[in-house]
Amino acid sequence: MGTGWMDVTDVPFDAVLLLERVQLGWLPGWIGGSLPREQLSLAFSANPKAAWFVRHKCPEIADWLEAVIAEAPNDASPEEVRAAELEILRTIDDLLVYVLEPRLYDAQPFLGWDSAELTGLMDFTGRTVIDVGAGTGRLAFAVAEAGAWPVFAVEPVGNLRDYVRAKAGERGIRDFYAVDGTITSIPFPAEFADVVMGGHVFGDEPTEELAEMLRVTRPGGMVILCPGNNDVDNDVHAFLVEWGAQWGRFEEPVDGIKRKYWIHKGDGHGMRAGRGA
Repeated sequence: MGTGWMDVTDVPFDAVLLLERVQLGWLPGWIGGSLPREQLSLAFSANPKAAWFVRHKCPEIADWLEAVIAEAPNDASPEEVRAAELEILRTIDDLLVYVLEPRLYDAQPFLGWDSAELTGLMDFTGRTVIDVGAGTGRLAFAVAEAGAWPVFAVEPVGNLRDYVRAKAGERGIRDFYAVDGTITSIPFPAEFADVVMGGHVFGDEPTEELAEMLRVTRPGGMVILCPGNNDVDNDVHAFLVEWGAQWGRFEEPVDGIKRKYWIHKGDGHGMRAGRGA
C-alpha cells in the first residue's frame, strides 16, 4: 500500500528512471517487503529499459532484480501489465512524489505541526545548521526563519534540492544551501555545525546515523530529531535515551502524537538522559 500522496493513474512506469540510486537501493526491502513481487516481476519484465536503468544505476540490487524478472509469466496481456505497473507505482508513490510533484508532499497536513516545537529548543539566531534528509525543507525553513544562518539542507534527491532552492528564493531567505548527501554521509568536515537535525529520517542504521550527525556537530552544539519517533518506547527510543537524549512529545496533525529528541554534544557526546514531557 502506498501513502496516497499523489495519483499515479497517468504516470508511466518509466517514472522509475527518475529515482536516485539511494531510493532504488531501498526497493528489495521496501517497508517490510511490501512491494508485491508478482506485479514487480511483470512490470520490470515488460519494461526492459527500466530494468536496464535500475541495474546500472544501482548495481548492488542487480542480482535481486534479475531474480525477480525471472519469475515473470510469458503470456501477460497489456491490461495485466499496466495493472502491475500501477500497483508498483502506487506502492512507491512516496518516492515518486519527490521526483515528480514535491509540492504535493509539501502540502500534506502532517507537516502542519507548530514550528515552536523545534525552534523553542534553543536560540537559533546566527547558528550554523545542517538539516539531513531535508525533503521539502520543513525543518530547514523553520530554523532559517528563526534566525539560523547559514542553513544547509542535505538531501539525496536532486528534484527536492531544486525545490528547496526555489522555495528559499521565493521566501527571500539568504545563506540557504541545498547539497547532496545522506544521514550516513554528511558532506561537511568534523565539528562544522552548531546544530545538526533531521525529521522522519532516523532509525534504519541508528549507530552509524548518530555517529555521523555527532561528527559534524561542534562541541557544545546539538543534534535534534524532530520528529524522531512515534510515541512508543521502541528500539529507536531506547537507543537515543541510552545516548543521553532528552525528549518530549508533540502533536503532528493527522498522524497524532510524535516524539522529538535532542542531544547536547559535550566531551562525551551525549549528556544525562531526560524524561519525556
